[in-house]
Amino acid sequence: MKRDEFLTMEREAEMETPLRANEAAEATLKGVRSNIVQSIRAFRVQDLQDAARSLGHHFLFANLATAQSKQDVLDLIAQQFILPAHFGKNFDALYDCMTDPVHKSGPQPGFIVVLESIPANAKFDKEAREQLLDIFRDTAEYWAERKVPFRCFYSFR
Repeated sequence: MKRDEFLTMEREAEMETPLRANEAAEATLKGVRSNIVQSIRAFRVQDLQDAARSLGHHFLFANLATAQSKQDVLDLIAQQFILPAHFGKNFDALYDCMTDPVHKSGPQPGFIVVLESIPANAKFDKEAREQLLDIFRDTAEYWAERKVPFRCFYSFR
């Protein structure tokens, strides 16, 4: 094989790789609206992370398995999402941190968020779980108005 043919084949292979990665990301998210909050069900966290990377989206992951209360949930989200030190550790502050300052920092490519093992107990009851998910629904709506994908996947423990 001639050197020029080898280099041409190598360049073609390099050009195909991003397309294949995007195709895999699109396949993972096929049928998932661009701005939604939904149960993680059949999705694997690693596949969602790979899809975010391929699409150039931010990937935010919070494992809430050790949380018992609303404050625990907010503390873990703040810690794992690396929210600013001034985060007020309440639902309104969470919404604020997920929207306005991020928007003001410049154009955003999109977001894939995973909230794993949201507690389901007396200290974090159904109402608290719905309030948490409503924050992420409102955040998805905020980004939809700006034509930025925001997909949030969650599971309960």
